[in-house]
Amino acid sequence: MIAIGVILLVLGLIFSVPMLTYIGVVALVIGAVFWLLGAAGHAVGGRKVWY
Repeated sequence: MIAIGVILLVLGLIFSVPMLTYIGVVALVIGAVFWLLGAAGHAVGGRKVWY
């Protein structure tokens, strides 16, 4: 999720597409929140471990 967010953010900035930039930021933030929750030991999406 974080990688997709970074890619969309960069593409949105390069091609000057505000909607793509917004989606990239949202995906980046959601990915960071999931990563922090998983690192803290909380279940994310009903699963303790993601493979």
